Amino acid sequence: MTTPSSIDLAEIRSARELLREVAVDTPLLHSRLLSETLGGPVYLKCENVQRTGSFKIRGAYVRIARLTAQERACGVVAASAGNHAQGVALAASLLGCKATVFMPEGAPLPKIAATRGYGADVIFHGPTVDGCLTAAQAYAEERGAVYIHPFDHPDVVAGQGTIGLELLEQCPDVRTVIAAVGGGGLAAGIGAALADRDPKVKVIGVQAKRIAAFPPSLAAGRPVRITGGPTMADGIAVGQPGRLTFELVSRYVDAVVTVSEESISQALLLCLERAKQVVEPAGAAGVAAILEHSYAVEPPVVAVLSGGNIDPLLLSKVLRHGLAVAGRYLVVRCRLTDRPGALVTLLSELAELGVNVLDVTHERVAARLHIEEAEVLLHLETRGPDHSQDVLDRLRGKGYTLTSG
Repeated sequence: MTTPSSIDLAEIRSARELLREVAVDTPLLHSRLLSETLGGPVYLKCENVQRTGSFKIRGAYVRIARLTAQERACGVVAASAGNHAQGVALAASLLGCKATVFMPEGAPLPKIAATRGYGADVIFHGPTVDGCLTAAQAYAEERGAVYIHPFDHPDVVAGQGTIGLELLEQCPDVRTVIAAVGGGGLAAGIGAALADRDPKVKVIGVQAKRIAAFPPSLAAGRPVRITGGPTMADGIAVGQPGRLTFELVSRYVDAVVTVSEESISQALLLCLERAKQVVEPAGAAGVAAILEHSYAVEPPVVAVLSGGNIDPLLLSKVLRHGLAVAGRYLVVRCRLTDRPGALVTLLSELAELGVNVLDVTHERVAARLHIEEAEVLLHLETRGPDHSQDVLDRLRGKGYTLTSG
């Protein structure tokens, strides 16, 4: 493998030439809301509208394009739950190369369909991406195919680094770039590009708090494997940094911060509602960092929206979570007297308060209820935290017993 020192501006410029007819120069959108929050200009680099819906096509195409004709004839193999799978599948198709992708059995159906749609053969293997990585490497050894690593290869890093060249042209006075970090290829590539062009720019990496391998690795001075918890940001749920990406992140990335699930869901909601961008949870991590770590950010800021491939079912769940965190989605249990008209009276109270009732579950027989009681589980849409509190205060003032849903 090429040494980390070879990932320089020349390599990244060469990668950009390879990608000129393949990847699009994604737009840079100004965010008025985030700019007001931060007190300076904030821009969103929209890789969520890149081909295949994420930045991954950049690194995958550069890696496969730099294979020899003989290597490409043997085919390529990869492992991924989504974005890398689609990037490899499309890149291989464009370069006339057979691709095989190992995906976990629970991978989202839209990502499976997209990977197959780009021409790859999909093999399901176990419940986790880590298991798929092992299976893909074994497949490569057995069949003579070339394993396309999702992040830990110089060509992949150089491809992702082309984003750094683009955003500098779009925002020459940028002072902070924020990018999601899983294995580290995106942040490493952007950091390497900016270090040569404008070393004054600060690069901040972002990981989901529930599975953040870089902070302990940076503290230990070497890649450390962790066992994290579940996160909605599955695109950056990587248990151990790569050797190459760890060295590059150590060198070129100024800090790696973590963000909570609540911040991620709020960021996703903000992107959809205010920026009109469909973004997956991992893709919204940079915006979450602005919300949670504004003290560490110097404007002008560019936050990379790294991907937009979100399952519609997950999107609906995450949006409900984001609305709840923002105080606009209220779930409450309400005790009332079990008599004719009691439920109508309760709903009338809510109507007077301007609440949108999304769902009602009415229960009259349960061991926890007295014989004269009923309980209603309410899913309510409100205008925000103050409105939610007004609703709770009004109902309690009317004598209703309330508990959280």
